[in-house]
Order: sequence, then structure tokens, then C-alpha cells
Amino acid sequence: MINDKKVLFSGMQATGTLTLGNYAGALKNWVQLSDQYQCFYSVVDLHSITIRRDPADLRKRARDLLALYIAAGLDPKKNCIYYQSHVSAHAELAWILNCFTYMGELNRMTQFKDKSRKHQDNINAGLFTYPVLMAADILLYQADVVPVGLDQMQHLELTRDIAQRFNKIYGDVFTVPEPYVGKAGANIKSLQEPDKKMSKSDENPNASIYLTDDPDTVMRKCKRAVTDSGSEILYRDDKPGIRNLIDIYCAMTGKTPGETEKEFEGKGYGQFKEAVGESVVAQLRPLQERFAQVSADKAYLSGIIKENGEKASYFATKTLRKVQQKIGFPARP
Repeated sequence: MINDKKVLFSGMQATGTLTLGNYAGALKNWVQLSDQYQCFYSVVDLHSITIRRDPADLRKRARDLLALYIAAGLDPKKNCIYYQSHVSAHAELAWILNCFTYMGELNRMTQFKDKSRKHQDNINAGLFTYPVLMAADILLYQADVVPVGLDQMQHLELTRDIAQRFNKIYGDVFTVPEPYVGKAGANIKSLQEPDKKMSKSDENPNASIYLTDDPDTVMRKCKRAVTDSGSEILYRDDKPGIRNLIDIYCAMTGKTPGETEKEFEGKGYGQFKEAVGESVVAQLRPLQERFAQVSADKAYLSGIIKENGEKASYFATKTLRKVQQKIGFPARP
């Protein structure tokens, strides 16, 4: 606990470009959490290299992601926004926690199995121990809560198991984190396969709306979105395409599915798709303007990177030194 506030940790990988799903499902909620928690939001670039990356591209995407955090409304004075790779304690604690994690636990991780199938030419040890690094990310800051989706819940459960195992041996060293249960972010799906979530790594460029897409691109993608048989704008499970577009419209306008159904009663898919596109364009315009401002001010962004990196290092090192002392490493002079 810092300044009488509970600590919250979360982060995103510096790969791909953030989608509307990332924004509506996570970033918008992060902004609202700033007053309630002491928040650490990381650009998790260490996690990004389990797959081969072009170095220049990785650097640019990491900087763009940090700028998007700020453009979305995260105040870098209230929130610690930093590069994971600038805090060496992440990697140091991950090695220690590897020695308190069992092979069987890692073998059960479904994300490792999924990524191994997709990248059979590069099934590396980092991909296997990825969840331990994630545990180190969380435990370094003594996080009380972690906002996670269902796809990450298994990793948080492992983090809790590791923390409890370590605490049982050495005393109360780590805060055992809880999943954040609050207002659910919009669950936005792919525009082309509405049974799958919108992904920044989707190979189909029409499947995802990216936060940096210009208005014409947004409108084109919405008009090409998959719909269902019939012509009524109804929020039903048997109409996944229209249901997804309604979710997007509601996330952008603040309206409910019921209000949306009434608004578009008697209107066709074409009119509705256009309205969805316009609502997205209107929501993204101020974010994109702010992103351009932040990205252009290199001195401002570099100052935030330095200041927040030092702040993150301070809190992370406090935990790391305690862990090192507990397990018997020699004290530093």
C-alpha cells in the first residue's frame, strides 16, 4: 500500500498497434482507476521478445504505446507509466521466482501451448517461463489488485501460488494479488470473425480498428464488418455480427443495447454501420490529436520515461532487496 492507496499493476506488450478493443476493454477503465489506486502501468517490452522482433520497430512501438497511454488520458504524474526493460529488477526477480515455480505448473499454461502451435520454429525457454516474468512484474510492486481478462486469469492464479509458496517459506514478503473486479470493459470482437476477440496481431487488416486509423479507414472497416442474416438491429446471441457492432456503438456513445435497438428500429444494416463508424471516429479524434502532440514533443516524452522509470525502479528495488536478503544473497555494501 502506497500513500494509503492500494496498488494496482497492469501492462501491455509493445507489439502491434492498440485496437479499439484494447481501448474500450482496458485503457478507458485504467483512466478511471487512477483516483482509486496507486497505479503502475508498464510497457512490457521484455515480454515482447519471445517472438523475433525488428529492433527499430520494437523501439518505435514501445514509445508509441507509452504515448498512447498518455493520449488515452493516463496522467504520468498520477500513474507510474514506464518501460519494463528500464527496470532491471523485473528480470532479476523473475530468475529468483523461476526457482520457486514447478515445471508442471508451467506445462499447464494454455497460452504457452497456443503460442507454441503458432510459432513452432521458435519455441524458446522465454516463451515457457513467460508467466514467471509476469509474476515478477506484479509482485515487485506489491500489487493488491490486477485487472485481468479471462485469458490471463490462469497467469494470475500462478502468481498467487508463487507468492504464497515464497511467503510460506520466508514470511510475509509478497502481497498476494487479487483479480480486479470492477466495471467490465467492453468485450469487442473481430469485425470479420465476431466469435473471436479483436486482436492487434490479426493478419486480416479489416478485422481490427486501430487507435491510429484515420477516419476514412475506420468508416471503411465498419462498412465491411460481417453481419448476420435478416436486417433488424437486435442484440442477440444468434446475431454475433450485429451484437458486436452494438457493443462497439455502446462503448463509444455510452448508450445501452436496449437504447441502441430503439434508436435503429426500422433501419437497415447500412445505416447502422455508418453510425457505428461515425461514433468511433468521434471517440478517437481527441485521442489521436493528443497522441500526435505527445509524440512530437520528444523532450516531454523523454522526461516522463526517465522520471517514471526512476520511480518504478525505486519501488521495485525495495522489494527485490528484501527478497535477496530473505533467500541468503550477500548484503550489498
